[in-house]
Amino acid sequence: MTGRTPTGAGPWPYAVWALTRAWLLACVFQVVTVAGPDVTVDVSVIYRGWYETLLTGTYPLDDVTWQYPPGAALAILSPALLPFLEYAAAFFVLALVCDAVVLGLLLYAARRPGMRAAGAWVWVVGVPLLGPTVYARYDLMVTAVAVAALLAGVRRPRALGALAAFGALLKGWPALLLTGVRKGRPTRAAWTSAALGAAGLAVAFALWMPGAFAFLSFQRDRGTEVESLGALVFHVARHMGWEGRVELRYGSLEFLGPHVETVSALALGLAALALGWLLLWRLRARTFAARTPAEAAFTAVLLFTVTSRVISPQYVVWLVGLAAVCLLFRETAMTAPAVLVVVSAGVTLLEFPIGFGQVVASDAWGVALLFVRNGLLVAASLTAARRLWRSTVPPRPRARETGAREGQPSRAAR
Repeated sequence: MTGRTPTGAGPWPYAVWALTRAWLLACVFQVVTVAGPDVTVDVSVIYRGWYETLLTGTYPLDDVTWQYPPGAALAILSPALLPFLEYAAAFFVLALVCDAVVLGLLLYAARRPGMRAAGAWVWVVGVPLLGPTVYARYDLMVTAVAVAALLAGVRRPRALGALAAFGALLKGWPALLLTGVRKGRPTRAAWTSAALGAAGLAVAFALWMPGAFAFLSFQRDRGTEVESLGALVFHVARHMGWEGRVELRYGSLEFLGPHVETVSALALGLAALALGWLLLWRLRARTFAARTPAEAAFTAVLLFTVTSRVISPQYVVWLVGLAAVCLLFRETAMTAPAVLVVVSAGVTLLEFPIGFGQVVASDAWGVALLFVRNGLLVAASLTAARRLWRSTVPPRPRARETGAREGQPSRAAR
């Protein structure tokens, strides 16, 4: 038996995937009702409105809820590929197709030497734990591009760079896939491919329609969203007489009131610290294995997710996808943080949409769910960062060992 034979997963991943995805489709087509707000409104109303605007030949210049890079237009316009279906139905079907593609990629990669099917199981189980939201946002499509990029990058750094650039033009965060590419020639190949690809695509989108980069000013002005880590301060402060409120701004519910700007600034500061840690890790790292790009990307996206001013439920699908790629590798160091992410997906469903009204009202149950979900993500981030460092950065030599190497006998030798 060679290393390219099936891993023994058998038909079970396909069977469980089919059953759970049938449930997701039943939810988004409203055959089954999930408690809380209707998550499909984003597609049937907001996405559909953007679709109509994009068809006129311009980006949504006057809509501050358009928070996305220019490539997002491709996702919003994608239902046109299925003209025989109504817009929302076509979008849900395409989300299902992307979901199936990711599963196929993971199971195919599991046949390689040193790989296993555990990553596919993370995807099969983690996605439905997020509930219908996962099919009612275009983040699953972006995650499919990111998974394809990391799997291609195991052997083809240029393909990783090109796909990361495309993903970044869809939703920004796939640029972090380049964090852990092996130093030297692979880094030059991947980063050059990404730079050229991003530049070419950016010019193409700018020439395609006006307003391609209007999203930058909209994103800059965002505040502290009610599900973010910083929002926990105000959820607790509300019970202590804090005079603030929740308001719909830039497409999400945000806190407004005293000290919100300070907490938002602190979140940006934490993001800057995360970036600094990643740069330090990159400089100090010496051991790069085949799994390192996936583990570094997983860690980087975790760090920037928990420090973000917005932690929307659909962000967790990014983490599930990256965790799935990490767990394909038998020698991965990311098992514990991957499990934490999968558990956080289930808590996220309880928080949104099921308990979202209680979260917005800062009810005890809603705040408890938010503490647990965000706590799991923080724990996953810290654990992933520690394990990435320990698996790639050589320990500093002890002073006694350094002296011995320089010809100074140790005390034991004397």
